[in-house]
Amino acid sequence: MSDDPSHCRAPVEVHRDGSAMRLEDSIAVEMPVALVYNGISHAVMMATPTDLEDFALGFSLTEGILGTADELYDLEVRQEAQGIAVHLEIATPRFMALKQRRRSLAGRTGCGLCGTESLEQAIRPVAPVVAPMVGDAAIQHALETLKWHQPLQRETGATHGAAWCDLEGRILLAREDVGRHNALDKLIGALLRQHDTDRQGFVLVSSRASYEMVQKSASAGIGCLVAVSASTSLAIEQARQAGLMLVGFARTGRHVIYHQPAAETAPATYASGG
Repeated sequence: MSDDPSHCRAPVEVHRDGSAMRLEDSIAVEMPVALVYNGISHAVMMATPTDLEDFALGFSLTEGILGTADELYDLEVRQEAQGIAVHLEIATPRFMALKQRRRSLAGRTGCGLCGTESLEQAIRPVAPVVAPMVGDAAIQHALETLKWHQPLQRETGATHGAAWCDLEGRILLAREDVGRHNALDKLIGALLRQHDTDRQGFVLVSSRASYEMVQKSASAGIGCLVAVSASTSLAIEQARQAGLMLVGFARTGRHVIYHQPAAETAPATYASGG
């Protein structure tokens, strides 16, 4: 068992060209993480048990439980028999609003609407943002260096990454998790905990650009989201409503701009070499 809680070692059987061999492989850890607000458990998410302070704060903000980081008074991570519980002490008005929602989020790795009880709850209003001017070269530079900020992915091949990049494409901060939503929540929480309120940059995620990723970015005041996979129709619609720059299919030498507030046109494709 590794001393690193993010991954463990396990025996596996590798089959190749008709032969088999027993090896020890590095496996990403996925376990239940309960978020407990003022003594009441509200959400249980399946997550990688690292950077949980960042995760709890980011999740609380992007899910609308908190309006600002100042409404979080205390946070404690506790190891329990069946998993990990993160206890948060939040402002009384926010806690009362949370109790009224009476949502029970039983999260899975790809879960976005767990606990939603009606169609009206399914799509929350998206926060307006100001999109920065992000150039093609910056996006490509961030892509080139992303793998060096994903040590757990290199070790296990099983995690997503979310990175905060400046306008030159330099990656300043990154977080990883088995869940793409969780990785983004961890990154947002880390930015908040570092008091980084200057959002002159963009987020790069190693997943598709779903509407949840757009909503989470906008809720943190982030004006540009770049994803390595495609966008969905609802993500594009939400990006337009928020005024967020949305880029997908970001690969070496190529990416697709689904929405750029300064240019209301059809999706534009960047490809190096013409």
